[in-house]
Amino acid sequence: MEALAPGKTLGILGGGQLGRLIAEAAKALGYRTAALDSSASSPALQVVDLPIVGAVDDVSAMKLAEASDLLTLEWELIPVKVLEAVAQARPLYPEPSVLGLIQDRLTQTNFLRKHGFPQTPYGEAATATGWKYPVIIKRRSHGYDGKGQCRLGSEADAPKAAEVLTAPCVWEKLVDYKAEISVILARGRDGTVAVYPVAENVHRDGILHATRAPARIPRDVADKAVALAMKIAGALGHVGVMAVEMFLLHDESLLVNEIAPRVHNSGHYTLGGCAVSQFEQHVRAVCGLPLGSTGLIAGPAAMVNLLGDLWEKGPPKWSALDAVPGAKLHLYGKSGARPGRKMGHYTVVGPSAEAEFDRADERLRQLRG
Repeated sequence: MEALAPGKTLGILGGGQLGRLIAEAAKALGYRTAALDSSASSPALQVVDLPIVGAVDDVSAMKLAEASDLLTLEWELIPVKVLEAVAQARPLYPEPSVLGLIQDRLTQTNFLRKHGFPQTPYGEAATATGWKYPVIIKRRSHGYDGKGQCRLGSEADAPKAAEVLTAPCVWEKLVDYKAEISVILARGRDGTVAVYPVAENVHRDGILHATRAPARIPRDVADKAVALAMKIAGALGHVGVMAVEMFLLHDESLLVNEIAPRVHNSGHYTLGGCAVSQFEQHVRAVCGLPLGSTGLIAGPAAMVNLLGDLWEKGPPKWSALDAVPGAKLHLYGKSGARPGRKMGHYTVVGPSAEAEFDRADERLRQLRG
């Protein structure tokens, strides 16, 4: 298939902040954009050329397909049957087969095991018993940002899992790790791959809190992480940006934690931190354009998520960022801030990035006022 020509329309399934940033990157490359979301005020629908209001998991998806020349997505949990119908009408990347492997946590972990990729011990969970503690119980689908999960330190904690276990779940053995890292890469239609510097992540209550790139890990460990992520992308036959989250253990071995076949929160540092952001890279990959440079442009980069909690006492005190060299604020245009909701993020590029990553909690307190 030829590359999508400028002036053609790229359709995006999903209208959240990731869709918004993909759309902005696509427009900068000369494409028209369309997006589908159930809310007319969603972040992506505010900026695309053709906003379509409707659910991404029903026939509304065909309206987007009919209005587009090529499609992609910002959310991997769209039903496969919908994706397959869309893909029959227009080219769709990543393809439905990739999403089918990723959507179900058990299917994803079985895929990793089949291909020999390292991961923590796991199994199906019907009740909160039958394994060696500590473990984490996760719903097989629609579990993200700490939702649909429950950590159990001992048998006495088992009742805490009752609500999570109302849906099909898996259990995963909790491991003592040294760091959480992620590899953001892009894979083109022709199989070419571009990889960003490995990122170091910190989570709070299951939600990404802050990211730093490059990760403060040995070079050989970073190389192993990149090689592992590239093999996973190839085994999937993925096209587009993909994130592979990993645990770095104390013996410097790696375990794969999760695969996200899309642009990813831990790749937000690339927006301003790298020559080509993950959003532009995703557009390049799915549209058949040459992949761009992934190099850091001014040294280290850091990203800090801004959750709705910051708005509890009113608008955040944005002046707290004014004196931070290299800081840039990105808000997503969401209304109705609430605890845990991702409202935006800020990035810091250059010499002050590492210090900003380490003092992210302090900075958020200043923003809260």
